[in-house]
Amino acid sequence: MRLLRLEMRRVGRTRSTVILLTLAFGLSFVMAWLPTTFSYNSYRDEEGNTVELKGMESIAYEKELQADTAGDVTPEKVRRAMEEYQACLAKYGVENSYDLPEGVYQEEILPYIPLLHGIREAFADRETGMAPPIMEIDPAEVDRYYEVCGERMVSLMKIEQKDHPAAQEAAIERYGRVEKPYRFFPGYSRDAMDYQILLAFLILLFCTVIAAPVFTSDYQTGADDILRCTKYGKVKFAATKIASALLICGVTFSLCILIYILMSNSLWGWECTKTSIQMMYSIVNLPNMDIGQFQWFLAASGLLCLLATVSFTLFLSSKFNNTAVSVSMALLFCILPVIVYMLLPAEIGSYIYSILPAGGNSLQTSMLYAAVDFDFWHIGDIAIWLPHVMLGAYVIEIPLFAGLTVYSYVRHLEK
Repeated sequence: MRLLRLEMRRVGRTRSTVILLTLAFGLSFVMAWLPTTFSYNSYRDEEGNTVELKGMESIAYEKELQADTAGDVTPEKVRRAMEEYQACLAKYGVENSYDLPEGVYQEEILPYIPLLHGIREAFADRETGMAPPIMEIDPAEVDRYYEVCGERMVSLMKIEQKDHPAAQEAAIERYGRVEKPYRFFPGYSRDAMDYQILLAFLILLFCTVIAAPVFTSDYQTGADDILRCTKYGKVKFAATKIASALLICGVTFSLCILIYILMSNSLWGWECTKTSIQMMYSIVNLPNMDIGQFQWFLAASGLLCLLATVSFTLFLSSKFNNTAVSVSMALLFCILPVIVYMLLPAEIGSYIYSILPAGGNSLQTSMLYAAVDFDFWHIGDIAIWLPHVMLGAYVIEIPLFAGLTVYSYVRHLEK
């Protein structure tokens, strides 16, 4: 334990570590607040003047305006919203809400528009997947709202996974476990979820820079020539360095994400965390979670991803004798999932980026998008949902790369 404390103190007191950790904690507050500034609403006062609201004022106004939508999303609520929407467009003789006269949308449609989230997706053509205009949807059919959503899941998987019946069955079975009716509480924005992933990605980069020199710096300065002569200079010392880096990075990530979630939910309103993710993303998303549960799921999976990435970074650190090379290679592997996502076909790319250590906290390949998508690994007649693949990979990679790091470090000392 004394050796571990000394190593943590040594790493924690370096100038680069202090700067990066300070920046990480500062960004946790800033990035929790920043999405609230994107909220914008406007209305006309009694004198006919347009009043613009931004930030927290806009969020408060939207919550008050949409108060009647809060709670269970029942077919009756959705049908009433549909009828009012269609009546409003018919009154002004338009086919789309974008063509309404100025101010009408905010006054007549905005109060109930969240209830129509995903309504076009639910009634999409079962063969082509094309979503119809809301004006063409029969309100009477909305009485079967959740039945229609179930039918949409079946047709969607036939399109998305047409050659993989096991994936179709797995998705339908998982969606069948989603609690219904959905729940919705106004005021929240998907931007807050995106910024949680962005913060996780930045912390991943910071921790990579912290971990990359752990072994390499000793090689470069010649300190390992002394350490190899000590009683615990091989396996135990390597394990101590690994544990120190994992603890520093893991605790930093946990605290920063905790700060982000607590501050973000305090700003948006804790009641918003009870909103079903189906009311924020696809109407037939597979996870049986609300926003609050989804936040903690992303936090836990992000921590596993970070620890896997740090373990891999330490392995690279044990291989290179130059700190600049070690840091550069580690950062390259941090952005590699995005490169794979952009350059390779989706069916091939998903097999690769889902098992890369940094994939879950990268941007386009993050656990957030994997969880709200419908991708599966196909192994014979077995279909594994992509988030499960990613979590399994991280659980394996943490001890795997840690063990390889110890082996590499000992072999390096013996050369």
